[in-house]
Amino acid sequence: MKAGDELPTLTIPLTRTLIVAGAVASRDYQDVHHDAEAAQQKGSPEIFMNILTTNGLVGRYITDHFGPRCTLRKVAIRLGAPNYPGDTMVLNGTVTEVTDGTAVVRIVGANGIGHHVTGTVTVSLPEDTA
Repeated sequence: MKAGDELPTLTIPLTRTLIVAGAVASRDYQDVHHDAEAAQQKGSPEIFMNILTTNGLVGRYITDHFGPRCTLRKVAIRLGAPNYPGDTMVLNGTVTEVTDGTAVVRIVGANGIGHHVTGTVTVSLPEDTA
């Protein structure tokens, strides 16, 4: 592995169930994540995914690639375009640095209206993969 290596794409269908279940699992009971009428009253066309669910999906993307023995050291993400039900989020990653058993991966997750999430993940790798 070296800087410039690209991770395989991960495509995630954005279902209402995923969005609501992610909010409930992360104990985020804000109505905009589960109540379409409340979301619309607050100016959103639909419920939308919370940052904790996005953070979990980014973590899954990294551990799916590097394996269960890797350790997420830092996840630094920023949200952009909301993830609405019925759309799809496509995650892509590029290794930007590899040093002393640690990799830094630039992450971009895009949906039909733009970049939903951008950021970096720092991951410690098992000795046999670095």
